[in-house]
Amino acid sequence: MQVADFLRLYRLDTEVQTLAARLHGAATPADPARPADDTARGSELRLQLRGLVGSQDAVVAAAAAHHAHPNVFVLHDRDEATLFMADLRHLLPDGPEALLFPSSYKRPYEFDETENANVLMRAEVLNQLNASRQLSADALTAPLVVTYPEALSEKVINRQSLVQNTFTAKVGDKLDVNFLGELLGQYDFEKSDFVYEAGQYAVRGGIVDVFSYANELPYRLELFGDEIESIRTFNPETQLSVEPRTSVSIIPNVQTKLLQERRESFLEFLPRTSCLWIKDVRQLLDIVTTLFDKAEANFQKVLEEAGGMQIVSKPADLFEAGKSLKKCLDEFAIVEFGKRFSFKNAQEFQFTAKPQPSFNKDFERLLKNIRENKIRDYTTIIAADSVRQADRLRTIFDELDPNVQFQHLLIALREGYVDEQLGLAVYTDHQLFERYYRAQETRKFSKKKALTLRELKTLQPGDYVTHQDYGIARFAGLTQIEIGGHIQEAIRLVYRDDDVLTVSIHALHKIAKYSGAEGTPPTMSKLGSPEWENKKKSVKKKVKDIAADLIRLYAKRKSAPGFAFPKDDFLQAELESSFIWEDTPDQAKATEDVKNDMQQPHPMDRLVCGDVGFGKTEIAIRAAFKAAAGGKQVAVLVPTTILAMQHYKTFRDRLANLPVTVEYINRFKTPKQIKETMERVSAGKTDILIGTHALTNKKLQFKDLGLLIIDEEQKFGVKTKDKLKEIKVNVDTLSLSATPIPRTLH
Repeated sequence: MQVADFLRLYRLDTEVQTLAARLHGAATPADPARPADDTARGSELRLQLRGLVGSQDAVVAAAAAHHAHPNVFVLHDRDEATLFMADLRHLLPDGPEALLFPSSYKRPYEFDETENANVLMRAEVLNQLNASRQLSADALTAPLVVTYPEALSEKVINRQSLVQNTFTAKVGDKLDVNFLGELLGQYDFEKSDFVYEAGQYAVRGGIVDVFSYANELPYRLELFGDEIESIRTFNPETQLSVEPRTSVSIIPNVQTKLLQERRESFLEFLPRTSCLWIKDVRQLLDIVTTLFDKAEANFQKVLEEAGGMQIVSKPADLFEAGKSLKKCLDEFAIVEFGKRFSFKNAQEFQFTAKPQPSFNKDFERLLKNIRENKIRDYTTIIAADSVRQADRLRTIFDELDPNVQFQHLLIALREGYVDEQLGLAVYTDHQLFERYYRAQETRKFSKKKALTLRELKTLQPGDYVTHQDYGIARFAGLTQIEIGGHIQEAIRLVYRDDDVLTVSIHALHKIAKYSGAEGTPPTMSKLGSPEWENKKKSVKKKVKDIAADLIRLYAKRKSAPGFAFPKDDFLQAELESSFIWEDTPDQAKATEDVKNDMQQPHPMDRLVCGDVGFGKTEIAIRAAFKAAAGGKQVAVLVPTTILAMQHYKTFRDRLANLPVTVEYINRFKTPKQIKETMERVSAGKTDILIGTHALTNKKLQFKDLGLLIIDEEQKFGVKTKDKLKEIKVNVDTLSLSATPIPRTLH
């Protein structure tokens, strides 16, 4: 099921249609002669949505809200606001954009330290709201703002001051670089060699980079003479372009600049045609009042310590009082959608729903519930933002009951529900499998091995770097060079015999920080000498030789007979789906690679390398269960007794609901207990055995060993490794390591 089809079910619902009509009617100015910004949607419009459960509130809001005007959603706290915002983004992938308006402070009720990221998000919301007011009411570009009481308690720059201090540039405009530099200085921007964080700008000839306080990415303006030829956003880490733009708006640091200007409530900043969706009006007013009282107390304390001199702004200049906020609320249309309602004589909209049932990972109960839903003529929808997770569900259902029917909704929702009015059972995959759920960030940048601007800022003169074409040199700082009449930034590298190479910033990707043995300085390269090229050729030849040796080695391994494990069954899918965290892309790929190797008719020998805490053990658990489900035994070899106990507890807990027996051997067990464990292993009564080097004891005989898992093989001694070679002849082997050097490939 597509998201648009899912929302259409709600937009066709009579209750939602009536709600949408009321909101749309309120958004239309009563007097066409008055500007829309000056026309309130009507203090008489008070709507109450009763009976909403789970993510149903976000679904109804996405289906009914009138998007030509701002909609502001006030949740209980930041965590709830973040999850609600994620629901809106998933439900409205094509816009309008949902933005978080946070408190600028790091901790609630603490006004001593601001969080830069929060300040930027607040500025972005103000900028977006200001921009949307410049467009026509039919543009459908007004953002959805999600916030909470602590954020609303802080005042913001008044709109008139923001408009007067916003600089906008378009492609084709005339622009004097010196004027722009002076303006940015007034806006509290810092001139830098390279732009990598908000509040910085750089000028390199006809190129100006600006990272505005209200944008997620910096902008690059290219000028031909004094005319703006192009504008585009770029990745500050790689300097690569992201997408072209026709204009850019630059605003000052609204947290530190323009403090002399009058500040106002965030609600005063909003156009009166906005709609406020509030979970709990009384809680909102109570928290705002508490915060203002605390600010007053802090102010009096500072005043006393300063001997009566006012050295900080008065609370009324920075924070909103509960009474004034309540007065502001009277000017807006308000939708209450929580559990507690404040307004009398409000129009009520009744929704009949109940929470998603708890199945405790019991799929027989889930299937029974889905069959019951079908009898009641309910449609079962399972929301999962991963195709892989949906495939796992289908595998489980096909094994247990191929006739069971459900719709897959390819988005994540924070909480499932059963809508009895529409006959929809909307379940979330993370609740079915009792997995941890958190809102995912949507914008990510891949790291490059090449030098990034952030790393460049940390380089000190004298640090060693490597240039792809010229070899190892010392970093000698930044300089400026003239190219085609334009001044550009460049990097200065010093080679052997004090030869100097100047590298343009545009060739930054060819330079990497030198990484070698610690404490041993490298031999610097000589410019003009074939030494570096010869060294690269020599290394390439050695790599080819090693590759050839590996090919011969793996050819022998592939020719050796092995056991081909069967493909995944529904229990394997159930195990993987019950993982409480979302698989990382690398973790998912490693899992598939390991299982594919195990399904081949020759022994597996695979190394999984990853830092501590990145999910190697989970991959091992999945491989171990696959082997046990295939009728084979598993040995898990670890270097220390403590690690053996940790792995035993982890394996035992993850496999608790599955037909697998997990045991361990270490020095904490008595000789009698060890003997009994060995007897059970020999009899085939133990599926997975975890232990230290005792697993290589000749007295220990597995009935049918199919998989050997070795954690941190590089920590074992030579004797243990020699014994491992005997075990690994016809057994699938999975090695885990946090060390980035694949020492197992010897």
